[in-house]
Amino acid sequence: MKILVRGYVDLMKLRVVELLLVSTLPAMILAAKGLPSFSLVATTIIAGTLSAGSANAFNMVIESESDKLMARTSKRPIVTGVISRTNAAIFAFIIGILSLIIFWIFTTPLATLLSFIAIAFYVLVYTIGLKRRSSQNIVWGGAAGCMPVFIGWAAVTNSLSITALAFFMVIFFWTPPHFWALAIKYKDDYSAAGIPMLPVVATKANVHRQMWFHTVLMIASSIWLIISADLPTWSLVVTIFLGLVFARELVALKESSPDYGKTAGKIFQWSITYLSLLSVVLVAAQLSA
Repeated sequence: MKILVRGYVDLMKLRVVELLLVSTLPAMILAAKGLPSFSLVATTIIAGTLSAGSANAFNMVIESESDKLMARTSKRPIVTGVISRTNAAIFAFIIGILSLIIFWIFTTPLATLLSFIAIAFYVLVYTIGLKRRSSQNIVWGGAAGCMPVFIGWAAVTNSLSITALAFFMVIFFWTPPHFWALAIKYKDDYSAAGIPMLPVVATKANVHRQMWFHTVLMIASSIWLIISADLPTWSLVVTIFLGLVFARELVALKESSPDYGKTAGKIFQWSITYLSLLSVVLVAAQLSA
């Protein structure tokens, strides 16, 4: 029983969900220009977790065969037989519907709609449409991972704004260098599974250039976010500093480096730290404004 429960929890990929929720709370605080009610935050976080978990579970159902070919995913519950594809699909559907019900009852119609769009986009556009067809899969498919910003904002206001768009764009441009760093580390896995992640099909120089391109736009978007939200000057300084540290990590990713994969792994880890720290800055800046 314990193994079965753990299998269903693993279907949701909660470690990835944690990262998505890091952007939800700051978005809610920025939208409310202060602390929203505890009940609204709690229900939004719970519904958001179920929504993202549903998308992740559908992803595992669809990719169960390719997961067998990758060492990184070979222990997933469908691959190991802990949970059947049918039961996993039923689970994904149930928690997806449950998330929409919670959003509808306790938040706003717009947040509910955006959550539905996020699930559909991740499953249909990214997993089925783009992942095996384009090396730019994570660029456009990653938009689903930006949706918690819009959902959190809409849960508070039942609307969106320029500031919400700025925050969305920060996550949008953050996602490719974050994920490509991971793909560099697991390049052989993706190659074995026939998934054309950029590091698999492009030269190191091309990957590096595209990571730089998105990082520069991420930093620009973060500046736009601070200005649009009218946050204190100190938060702008800290945000620029965090972006420059991110850029410094990219400098170390040299084609000829014998530790190329190890350096990419460090960039991946720092990208998570970057987003977490940026979220803390946004919350602290808004609450102190």
